Amino acid sequence: MATSELSCEVSEENCERREAFWAEWKDLMLSTRPEEGCSLHEEDTQRQETYHRQGQCQALVQRSPWLVMRMGILGRGLQEYQLPYQRVLPLPIFTPTKVGTSKEEREDTPTQLQDLLALETALGGQCVGRQDMAEITKQLPPVVPVSKPGLGRSLSRSLSQEAQRG
Repeated sequence: MATSELSCEVSEENCERREAFWAEWKDLMLSTRPEEGCSLHEEDTQRQETYHRQGQCQALVQRSPWLVMRMGILGRGLQEYQLPYQRVLPLPIFTPTKVGTSKEEREDTPTQLQDLLALETALGGQCVGRQDMAEITKQLPPVVPVSKPGLGRSLSRSLSQEAQRG
């Protein structure tokens, strides 16, 4: 089965606005496949000969970055499919309001965002089961410095002096 692919790459850069766009996709794929229901098989037992022939067709698949896929058999027309959009944000992208506009000129806050803000204000910005740091440290065992047996005081003092000297 032979396959040919055509890839597309698009890149665009706008230095003034500090924007860049880059996309790459497999645009066209043409493959040769055995055609269903189009095969011939003959066998002659007296002469001990066999003949087999399988019909072939060229399958075409075309993709685009606009989520449109066309597929079918070359020469017979293509069927077009609109693919579902996968990368959807749960909320519309937030764009900050322009500085200097009055409150009357601004757009209303989306209802989904208003619901989230209402939930945050109801919780008071705090976790329900929150504990103070003193309560958490009170539950922990006391910290005891680790001392190695056999390590003399003079050795530890000389090591610290060497560390200070560099």
